[in-house]
Amino acid sequence: MRLSPDEMIFWQYGFLKLNATILFTWILMLVLVVGSMLVTRRLSRDLERSRWQNLLEVVVTSIEKQIEEVGLRQPRKYLGFLGTLFLFVALSALCTVFPGFEPPTGSLSTTVALALCVLVAVPLFGIEEQGLGGYLKSYTKPTIIMLPFNLISEVSRTLALAVRLFGNMMSGAMIVGILLSITPFVFPIVMTVLGLLTGMVQAYIFFILAAVYIAAATQIRQSKSEPLSPPRIPAKETPWTV
Repeated sequence: MRLSPDEMIFWQYGFLKLNATILFTWILMLVLVVGSMLVTRRLSRDLERSRWQNLLEVVVTSIEKQIEEVGLRQPRKYLGFLGTLFLFVALSALCTVFPGFEPPTGSLSTTVALALCVLVAVPLFGIEEQGLGGYLKSYTKPTIIMLPFNLISEVSRTLALAVRLFGNMMSGAMIVGILLSITPFVFPIVMTVLGLLTGMVQAYIFFILAAVYIAAATQIRQSKSEPLSPPRIPAKETPWTV
């Protein structure tokens, strides 16, 4: 039993290796790119729309709504990054129904790469909203004593993102493999369906956590940039006022 798709090597020349993780990662990226190009090449504003366009609008609208509910005021600004993360992890889980497919999220290298993307994106969005000085000051709040703890939290939550996604995806694949060797007829089908559900849940959790981290890095500037509304003075009551 393979614990990781890294162990499945298709080609090797010296220290260069083409394993299942790299191969299926590029396949998923190719499917996402080609699929988006095919769906968006003939978009319609009329009432008559293709099924693929309706599906695309449902997915995009749902992701935007979730981003907005997290607390990000401009969901379209973060749609490209967060939506891509969600679709990649979700598609990786859905493609497990195909025989021979090894989800790249079952490899720690892939989950670490996804978590590092979040680690880089959070300060970039934070600096864009608050400026470099404003974002760096957030590490010293409420006091300068919190600086090392805030830095440690940045690294620890990145590690937690990677390990959480890797552990959940790998455990599902291992359970299916164990049941396949014991009862090769009924239980693997049930566990495969359960694995699809688990993969979608993990994609949603990874997406939401990334959105929460970005919202935490941008909320200070948003709260300061909002104009204060003037106090509302109640009208003086008169005898003819109802």
